[in-house]
Amino acid sequence: MTNSKPWRPQAALVLAAGLGTRMRHLSNTLPKPLVPLNGVPLIDRVLDRIAQAGIPRAVVNVHFMADLLETHLAARMRPAIVISDERGQLLETGGAVMKAWPHLKSGPFLIHNSDSVWIEGVGANLDRLTQAWNPAVMDTLMLLAPTAHSIGYEGDGDFDMDGDGRLARRKPGHQSPFVFAGVSIAHPKLFADAPTGAFSLNPLWNRAIEAQRLYGVRMDGTWMHVGTPEAVAEAERRLTREEAHAP
Repeated sequence: MTNSKPWRPQAALVLAAGLGTRMRHLSNTLPKPLVPLNGVPLIDRVLDRIAQAGIPRAVVNVHFMADLLETHLAARMRPAIVISDERGQLLETGGAVMKAWPHLKSGPFLIHNSDSVWIEGVGANLDRLTQAWNPAVMDTLMLLAPTAHSIGYEGDGDFDMDGDGRLARRKPGHQSPFVFAGVSIAHPKLFADAPTGAFSLNPLWNRAIEAQRLYGVRMDGTWMHVGTPEAVAEAERRLTREEAHAP
């Protein structure tokens, strides 16, 4: 008899250590992950989705106002929470992975920004991401949002995607149809020969692009870039409208 249970990462790294400087007055007394969106802290929206996707453990890195964040997370039951303490040094995205490595390295894992939120379309986007994961050809698989239809995003996009899902960086001076939605699956081999200390994931992604092993999945729904107080307010208005029309 075959096991028909779908594959899921056994761990997620939730990036929650940022300073939230663009949030201004909203992050004067709270770390950005605790800023509420229609009454629900951003990080709880993320962790609820992780739990619903069947991922049992979330490693959360902390730095700015770390005590407040740890106290809040202690009340959660699902997923199981592990704290990765970056109080001594903010390690950026790549360094955060290496700091949390003992809790992640056993297999491919999810990396999820603590402020990445969206309104689902048809089905769950984390399910869409995990179902598309193929370690035979991928080092990283990103969740991508259409640039033109995202809330609170005003940039030129991040990636172009070919018919097989392989990604290329936006060319300077051009616009790309997709923006990185802050969620990806990473294979441990992406981090072979990774530097120590603070570093960004971007050089590792560039290396995966060169090897044609960086892929993307277009999300179904509406991504909300909540980087500023104005974007939070816009996202709350959109969520309120969606909830009012929900069956």
